[in-house]
Amino acid sequence: MSIKSFISSVFIILFFFFSFFYSPAQSSIADEFFKLSRPEKIWVFAHPFKAKKAFLITKDVQQDVDSIKRAGTIGNDNNGGKLDAFKHAYWMATLALEIGKRRAEKLGIAHEKRNKIQFKKHQLEENSLPDSVSSMMDLYNNKQGIEAVSKYKNASKKEMQKIIMDALNNGKLRMIKKDLQGNFLNCDGSIIRLQDWYGKWNIPKCLVSSDEG
Repeated sequence: MSIKSFISSVFIILFFFFSFFYSPAQSSIADEFFKLSRPEKIWVFAHPFKAKKAFLITKDVQQDVDSIKRAGTIGNDNNGGKLDAFKHAYWMATLALEIGKRRAEKLGIAHEKRNKIQFKKHQLEENSLPDSVSSMMDLYNNKQGIEAVSKYKNASKKEMQKIIMDALNNGKLRMIKKDLQGNFLNCDGSIIRLQDWYGKWNIPKCLVSSDEG
């Protein structure tokens, strides 16, 4: 493969692969590449052949998560809720089954590094600024997904989906504490006025077990 063909292939992979987390505008593939954070670019170029497989896995995972969201079995909260917790653990477990636990973990870490960069640039994710507790939640759930693969090495993708769903329902994942209206709460149960914490990385949100509420 020529250098030109290789770069073109990587751009195509990046364009579709990262649409799982980021909704790309109608722009060129090159534009989408330059929107990626440095940690994500490093991961892709360090794993150019695994990146293609990761892209295909990610598309399948997105379809599964969308189906679960439509079914409403674990709600539709993709910003600190059960759906968000399930998505990260299931995505990481599915990746780990196919590309290896270490590569999957590094990709998850690269994504969280991007969130810190987004915060510094005041860029929103799921309609809110990233923060330290949201990042802690993602990393925790990523780890649970990877550990599930260590325990169930020969699980199929469908079996892994059930394993992660059971982990969610049994409180083994983490989500962010909220009230019934969707307001974030601190660990004392008081509503957090996000406007008072705008521009702050360390917001007093509270991580709780995924079987709470």
